[in-house]
Parts: sequence; C-alpha cells; structure tokens
Amino acid sequence: MTVTVRFAPSPTGHIHIGNARTALFNWLFAMKNGGRFIQRFDDTDFLRSKQEYADAILYDLHWLGIFPDATEYQSKRIESYDAAVERLKAAGVLYPCYETQEELELRRKIRLSRKLPPVYGREALKLTGEERETLEAEGRRPHWRFLLPNFRDNPFETDRTEIQWQDVVRGEETVDLASLSDPVLVREDGTYLYTLPSVVDDIDMGVTHVIRGDDHVTNTGVQIALFQALGAEPPAFGHHNLLTTGTGEGLSKRTGALSIAGLRESGLEPMAVVSLAVLIGTSENVEAVAKMADLAERFDPAATSKSASKFDPAELLVLNRTLLHTMPFEEAQGRLSAIGVSGASAEAFWLAVRGNLEKLSDAAGWWRIVDQGPQDPVELSEADAGFVREAFEFLPEEPWDRDTWKVWTGSIKEATGRKGKSLFMPLRLALTGLSSGPELADLLPLLGREGTLARRP
Repeated sequence: MTVTVRFAPSPTGHIHIGNARTALFNWLFAMKNGGRFIQRFDDTDFLRSKQEYADAILYDLHWLGIFPDATEYQSKRIESYDAAVERLKAAGVLYPCYETQEELELRRKIRLSRKLPPVYGREALKLTGEERETLEAEGRRPHWRFLLPNFRDNPFETDRTEIQWQDVVRGEETVDLASLSDPVLVREDGTYLYTLPSVVDDIDMGVTHVIRGDDHVTNTGVQIALFQALGAEPPAFGHHNLLTTGTGEGLSKRTGALSIAGLRESGLEPMAVVSLAVLIGTSENVEAVAKMADLAERFDPAATSKSASKFDPAELLVLNRTLLHTMPFEEAQGRLSAIGVSGASAEAFWLAVRGNLEKLSDAAGWWRIVDQGPQDPVELSEADAGFVREAFEFLPEEPWDRDTWKVWTGSIKEATGRKGKSLFMPLRLALTGLSSGPELADLLPLLGREGTLARRP
C-alpha cells in the first residue's frame, strides 16, 4: 500500500501559516514514508472559490518546497458526489429536511431550556409523504441530512455510540455520535457541504492518511461513519494542534494574517518559514533546518503538543539569519544576480557579507557600499578625519588579500599610537559609512587599493 495524503484547502483566499502547517505535515509524512501528496481544491463553494486563489496556493506551496504528485478539483467531480448521494438515499441514511434556520434555532433554544443537548431532533423523519409534498408546494426545498448510526431500532432514542481511532498525532481518540446532530450533506440548492465530497474523494483517490488541524476531530467521527455507510475502509487520521498569532488570535484567510504570500514578499527564506511552521509546538527544538529532506528525517507527528501554539514572526528573523549565515554561494547566486550582485567578485562578496544579513535582499545595500562607497557623507570629528587621512598614507601596495587589513592597521598603529576602537571605528566609518558590518579584512580586497583611496576624507 502506497501512503497517500492530501492537502485540501478551499480556494477562497490566500493560505496562511496555519494552512501551510497542515500542508507541510502531509508533505513531510509522505516524504518520510515514500508516499504521494495530492493537492485537492475543495471548490464546491462556487460563489467564493476562484481559480486565481487556487493558482496562488500552488505558487505558495512551490515556494515552500512542496510539489504535489497530482492536483484535483472537486468542481470537476460532481457526478461522483451525485452517485454517492443516490447510494445513501437508497440505503435510507440520507433524508430530506425542510426547516428554516429560524425554526432550527428556536428548536435549539427549546432543547437548551429543557437541559437537553442542542442537537437536531430528527423531526423531519416524522414527516409523511403528503406533508413533504405540501411543504414543497409552499416553495420549500429540502436540505439532506446523514442519519448517524447512533441508535438501535428507534432513531428518536439514541444510544452512546463511540467512534474510536488511533490518531497519528494525538493517540487514541473517541467521538460519541449520540452527542452530534445529523450533519447536512446537501444544501437546499443542491450544492454540497464539505463532508460528503471529502469522503468520496478520499475513497476514490486512495487516500490512506488524513492529517489536518485538531478543529476537525469531531468531524472525523462523522466522516468515519460516512466512510462505513459508503462501504469503504476509513483512512488513518491525524490531528495536529493549531497555530495562532503572537497575541493568541486565530488565523484566517479572510484577514490575511501571516499569509504565505506576505511572508514571502517580506524577503524571508522559505526554509525559515517551513522550520518554524513545522517545529513550533512540538517536542523538537525550534531551529533552522536548511533542507526539506533533513526535516523529513526528524519529523514525528506524534511529537506534537495538544495545545495551540503561538507563531511569532520575530522568531522567523532569527531562523532566517541562521540560514543565510551558512548559505553556500551556489544556492544564493541566482537571487543575488537578480538584485545586481554578479561578476567575478560576487562569491567573495557573498562570503564576506552573509554573516551580517537579516534578509538576502540586504546584500544589495552592501554591494552598493563596496561598489560605490558610503551612501551618505561620513561625519567624522576633526581629530578622526585627520587620523584617517594620515592612515591612508600607509595603504600597502597590491595585490591585496585577507591579510592586507592586518598589515595596514599594524602600520597605522605603529605610526600613530592609536589602537582598538579608536583605530578601527574611524576607518570603518570612512570605508563603509556604517559603524558595524562585515569584517573589514574581508571587505578590503573587494574594494581594492583604488576603491579604498577613493574614500579618503
């Protein structure tokens, strides 16, 4: 059996870091088990679903390093859902209901006032054929509910009915079907809610493991019953904890909080985002992992906490710096070229500045400094300006290498008596215009003697 997983967002907006966590858990699970990853778009909400969002989701996944083995759209599989509906109707487990939202809400309040669970009382099962015809003649159209198998002989007398499974993430889980309302599978207009298409797709596509957020735990009990009603063996299920914002708020595609597109556009490395999205809220140390394959080796869904985890973007910057500080030139070369960093000295430049970068785009600023000098006029005290002018008299002849800085500053120290910060800082300001940055021993050969002399105050 080939392990097969799926990531099934609705294309109604841009995915956020919480959605990405689900996608990554599935991707890493498939990688670790030599399995397949299906990208499925749950786009049966025809009013809100848009192809542009589906395209954007695929782009975000590719940026993260996820490359699906197949891409499916529920909107193209309506006939399969229609066939499943007919099977359920024939089996007597899908029944028409005619209540309005207002009527359902009133019944819910009545049950609560009687200290009864606020579940649907299956009143529609008591309707006669004549009563249904009358309701439809009045203009009412039925929605269709799945009759949960939580009773023995009388559907109006439910018994505790436990659905149990060994959760891939959380261990043993149990849902009591008697505590739930019969779920609506088909709306009044004939369109489908999430539950039925999801189950039919999982059956038809051979999904072996469903890994998703723990807000779906109760849904899983219902879906297992629906798998069984359709004569199929349910897949294994896993429910990971959810991510929130740093202030504890839930994430939403509608608000755009922590969207993958936004994180990408801010200049972060994809593996910084991936590392934090996967490792936060687990027993693993949160650290920058440079390669997806290495993360897959470490990935253990069962190591995930049951509590929600706060996603702090500030942690991303720490991981981002770590990745950049060790990134080989070959990996950065294409992106450096795109921001103007190219030529014979590009590799030496990258090795010199990468340890001081927060984002790769910051390299462009250092490239301008090396190539053109400080962006703003350097302000030195009269004493420091005189010292720097004198220091430039001791510049060694070329060729220059990393030892040139030591030779030059040694000569300056011997001639002027200056040392430490009072020697190095005025030179750094004159050469770069900044009080901190890459090692000057690495920058000096990039400037060259002529370029260095051009910065003499």
